[in-house]
Amino acid sequence: MHALFEYLPLIVFFIFYKLFDLYWATGALIALSALQIIYYLARKKPVPKRNWIFFALILVFGGLTIFFHDDTFLKWKVTIINVFFASALLVSRYALNNNIIKQFLQESMELPKAIWDKLNIAWALFFLLCGGLNWYVAFHFEQETWVNFKVFGLTGLTFIFAISSIAALYKFLPQDEEDNNLHK
Repeated sequence: MHALFEYLPLIVFFIFYKLFDLYWATGALIALSALQIIYYLARKKPVPKRNWIFFALILVFGGLTIFFHDDTFLKWKVTIINVFFASALLVSRYALNNNIIKQFLQESMELPKAIWDKLNIAWALFFLLCGGLNWYVAFHFEQETWVNFKVFGLTGLTFIFAISSIAALYKFLPQDEEDNNLHK
């Protein structure tokens, strides 16, 4: 259910794009992102940082898109978010000696430091790849192709990369006692 809540603005954006146009879709995206923030505040829960970042970027770039009636701003937002995530992972790890990926996942799994670092770099490179792909599709194809890529292509790539990351990490995860007894 939480995943649906997180992807709801993207789903609504796509529906409004198909029913109306990019500018109505952008307005819906801004409104729903604001409602997500309000939802957290109303429930007296801390608003996740990523929601604040997304909302700020959507408000700025989406607002400029609507104000100037120019989709260039919205197209750049996706690339900027991906480059921001890649930069945050790399700067936090190598300038601040803090691995963000490890922070998010260390309660779920225990890995050697070198593997955490490789995972961090892999995700940073993935975000850079997504940013580059978004830029290429956004500025070399029709708007509808870009919207479909943004909604389905990037979401699919992220899902595939996440599953691949988990599969690659599986051999480094500690085995349960029960599993060890089965293999003896």
